[in-house]
Amino acid sequence: MIEGTAKPGFERVVEAFKKNFDAHGEVGASVSLTVGGETVVDLWGGVADPKTGAAWQKDTVGIVFSCTKGATALCAHMLASRGRLDLDAPVVELWPEFGQKGKERVTTRMMLDHSAGVPAVRAKVKEDGPYDWDYMTGRLAEEEPFWAPGTRNGYHGFTFGWTVGEMVRRASGKSLGTFFREEVARPLGIDFWIGLPEEIEPRVAPVLPHVYRPEDMKTPFLIDLGTNKQSIPALFFFNNGAWRAGGANTRAGHAAEIGAANGITNARGLAGMYAPLANGGGRLVDAKTLVRMGEVSMATHDDAALRIPTRFALGFMKSMDNRRRSLGARLFGEDCDSVIMSSAAFGHVGAGGSLGFADPAAGLSFGYTMNQMGAGILMNGRGQALVDAAYLSLGYKTKDGGVWAK
Repeated sequence: MIEGTAKPGFERVVEAFKKNFDAHGEVGASVSLTVGGETVVDLWGGVADPKTGAAWQKDTVGIVFSCTKGATALCAHMLASRGRLDLDAPVVELWPEFGQKGKERVTTRMMLDHSAGVPAVRAKVKEDGPYDWDYMTGRLAEEEPFWAPGTRNGYHGFTFGWTVGEMVRRASGKSLGTFFREEVARPLGIDFWIGLPEEIEPRVAPVLPHVYRPEDMKTPFLIDLGTNKQSIPALFFFNNGAWRAGGANTRAGHAAEIGAANGITNARGLAGMYAPLANGGGRLVDAKTLVRMGEVSMATHDDAALRIPTRFALGFMKSMDNRRRSLGARLFGEDCDSVIMSSAAFGHVGAGGSLGFADPAAGLSFGYTMNQMGAGILMNGRGQALVDAAYLSLGYKTKDGGVWAK
């Protein structure tokens, strides 16, 4: 069932990966680690498509949802590193149309750390809206912010792809997907797309959603979804046109460039993208940009969209320990609303539990993808077990303080 390789010293990761299948409901998945730029774990296994029984192969790929945000943020930081995008300049210098209704002083930094104030759009999004770049950027330019930009944060779960992505497009002269392909994926030799070529479709493992029971709808986020259709959580979660109705498993959903949600890759691709960032920046970013990428920029005890405590760097998640701070952790398992890495690490979780991150202090890059989504908002026990095994393999001792530490 499990294939691939692991270097001596990383047996814990193999054991955790196997246990996910044996005891925790994993269906199909991949995990990959690099240390010092060398691949030390590259595993895959299970079933890619339960309907056909097709096995998860070495080159199987799938939707990684918000792990895509890490790829989009990387593009912005690369342009900043080259002097083509000033993260602290008003957005209107490149995108004049955005400067409406109180958004005149929004910066790309605010877009990256989820404080720009446009975590959703209020009026109904047309059915094919998520697949129409100009439509979505136009809607966001016209949107009134939900709070004074920069004064608080709320996860821009879907809109991040068009706010940050439009800044990438205007600064580079290329679409987000094209820039990522030409400047990141192709030079690094990784299978990772924002806008999937049709010829790759046969390799895509369909998403298997997690189904909540009515009695599960007790967390602040789930209550907002069920009782207040004009709340920020409900608007960002439901007001997404065809994407909400299963778009992650359609050709149209794969082909579009949705820089917050529809990246398609596997664990090898995620670890491969973060590997240069774990080792000085490589050809992607300079040293000062790399330092900036890993610093906390915004944090809160009650994220306006996710309704849990969150901590963000510029476009990336930092370690978030909500094991004793969220109701979801008590209902669905202690890891369900957390992602626990080291204090140096930065990366991004995807809905259902996928994860990619870089840890410059450890020289570690990590990727985990799967088709069966789990409960909760951030990680769940399957992915966190792999992260824990990775850090234990590197000599880290404890995560009791909310980050993995030696």
